[in-house]
Amino acid sequence: MRGAGRGPRAQRGTGDQPLYSIGAAAKIVNVAATTLRAWEERYGVVRPIRSEGSQRLYSRNQVEQLKFIKAQLDAGASAADAHRLLSEDLGAGHLPASPAEGEAVKPLVLIAERDPYAAEFAEYLLRTEGCSVAIARDAQQTKLLFDEAEPDLVVIDLLISGGAGFRLTGELRAKSDVVILAVASIDAAAEAVTLGASAFLRKPLEPLALASTVRDLLGTSALARSTNQHVKI
Repeated sequence: MRGAGRGPRAQRGTGDQPLYSIGAAAKIVNVAATTLRAWEERYGVVRPIRSEGSQRLYSRNQVEQLKFIKAQLDAGASAADAHRLLSEDLGAGHLPASPAEGEAVKPLVLIAERDPYAAEFAEYLLRTEGCSVAIARDAQQTKLLFDEAEPDLVVIDLLISGGAGFRLTGELRAKSDVVILAVASIDAAAEAVTLGASAFLRKPLEPLALASTVRDLLGTSALARSTNQHVKI
């Protein structure tokens, strides 16, 4: 779908262009900063430079490219199609259109988690297992990221936003065949599965249990290596 027209051309280097932080770029494009990170990791088309402190910095050209992607999404295209159209317009020899030949595309996991420590630890763990990760801290942000980033799997804390995770599980499963892993500090396995979750884990989560469950649900083999980690989320 090309509802928003052709994309901007790439230019080498930043020259005298301004550089925007990820927060500023996200505000200009009108998406969440976590969405920009998810797009970068999953599609590799718009890659910001990194400062000495590892902060993402976007050129004006890259902001325009992100606006093109957002326009395609607003016109009804999927995130994958929007990035494909942009990569076609950028042309060969500028920015990579996709992961290197033979390199597997990382599955994207959306974590809907109210506890910041739990979210950050789960993100770290799943990244080490080869996943791209986006984080939502409430039910509304989860819905936005779900529509924008098109995750392969969603990990939902059922008690997010005052217990909205139950309703959220049903809503996401009704609109998509996305795989959902429900987690909670209460025994809610039966209700979670009834609402459409593929699996349930009781919190606090053991790292190996979380990683193994995610890999199983994504259709890959269970963890091949053992772990001595005993940290709980």
